This record gives sequence, C-alpha cells and structure tokens, in this order.
Amino acid sequence: MRRIDPNNSSDSRPIGRIHSLDTFGTVDGPGIRFVLFMQGCPLRCAYCHNPDTWNCGGGRPMTVDEVLAEIEPYVDYYRRSGGGVTVTGGEPTLQAPFVAALFEEVKCRFGLPTALDTSGFCEFKHVERLLSVTDLVLLDIKHINREKHQALTKQPNDRVLAMAEQLSRIGKPVWLRHVLVPGVTDQAEHLTDLGRFIGGLTTVAKLELLPYHRMGVYKWNALGIPYPLEGVQPPSDRDVARARELIELGIAQRRSLATVTITNG
Repeated sequence: MRRIDPNNSSDSRPIGRIHSLDTFGTVDGPGIRFVLFMQGCPLRCAYCHNPDTWNCGGGRPMTVDEVLAEIEPYVDYYRRSGGGVTVTGGEPTLQAPFVAALFEEVKCRFGLPTALDTSGFCEFKHVERLLSVTDLVLLDIKHINREKHQALTKQPNDRVLAMAEQLSRIGKPVWLRHVLVPGVTDQAEHLTDLGRFIGGLTTVAKLELLPYHRMGVYKWNALGIPYPLEGVQPPSDRDVARARELIELGIAQRRSLATVTITNG
C-alpha cells in the first residue's frame, strides 16, 4: 500500500495521525462539539496534560472519511446545541493539510461550524488554507514574556504572538486561552503585559483564564517523564481574581472600544 504523507497538501487522500476523539466536548468552543485530538506537538509545556500526544509518530492513521463517519451520527445534536467540530492536539497545525481537508468536508457535508485549538506555533503561510475554512481559532498564549515562554515550553513565543496579530489583521474570530500557574505565569507585570497585548487585537471576543491543574500528572508518570512542576498547586480563587483584574487593567490601557469577556475556563 502506498504511504501517504499527512503533510502533503497535494495528496487527494490525506491521512492524519489521530490521538483520540470526543463526541461530547463542552469546553473547546461554543455548544456541544465533536473534538478531534491530533497526534504530535512541537512544544513541551511543563503543565501539559496530554504528553502522550507529543510523539509525531504515535496515534493511529485515519482518513478524512473515517473521521466524518465518527461525526455523522451526532450531526443533528451538534447543530441543535449550537456546537460543531473542534480539532485540537497535540498541535493540529503540524497536520494542517489534513485538518483543512477535514474542515472543508465538515462544512460541505454537514454545514457545521469549525474551530481550531492551537498554540499558534507555526508560520502563517503554512495554515492559510486551513484558516480559510476555520470559523473560530482557540489560541493559547502560554506566556507573554519570550524568555519565560521558552523556559515553560522549550520554544520562544515569536511565532505565537505573530500569529495572534495576523489573525487580528485578517479578521478571524479568536478566543484566547491562558493557563494560570502559580509562580510561573502569574507575575503582575506579565499579566498586565498580556492584557496590553490582547487590547491591541481587534478580533478577540473572549479570554479563557484557565486555572492550572494536576490532572495529567499520572500520564507523565506512566511515560516515565519527570514532571517539571512537582509541588506546584492550583491557584486559589483569590489568585484567579487577581490575575483577571491585572489582565483587565492591561486591556483597558490599550483598548477603549470593544470589550473582551474573561472567563475562568
């Protein structure tokens, strides 16, 4: 059998490497959603709750038609709930041609809205086709500070911030996500800087301020990988409220017209 490269956009039968799927997703975009987790990620976030998605050679190969067959039984349900299809990871832009082909068929066959959950760690030209069939981008900003982003994820944030700005320029609707980790991403200066950056973007409707949790630690242990944030506890309600106030302050310093809704995940 011919081997098909999932990153080859000229192939008419792209195959993606899939980690898992969820037919009843409620936290990855509006409504009830079909959520597809892609395999492979270029970041190594210290708080990652899916380290089993890192390996680009893992997962199982699936065609677009095979994924569509998983979606089809629930289409009416997603439609009635105001939901749709979200592709996340891992990092889905590593397999941008496959995800683009999937979104094209989701729209053509089912008429469902599409959402892309991404770290933004890619070049814009690599995802232009994908973004043309993406209705909403869920963009993670791990840390606004370049050096601290690199310490947290093993990569700098230049591409991430450039992607956020480019999404704003093309008018693509965006929900931002930021994980609040005590002692790591909760410094007042950086939270205010994050707010200022958000205030300069024109298409951000929502910021999900996500309290750090330890629910994925067991996966690190199972994989035999030392967990970098051992001993770090989730933030308190007071910590989250403080972070929200600082981000709102930064947004207000930069933006005077549209507002950004901030939620706690």
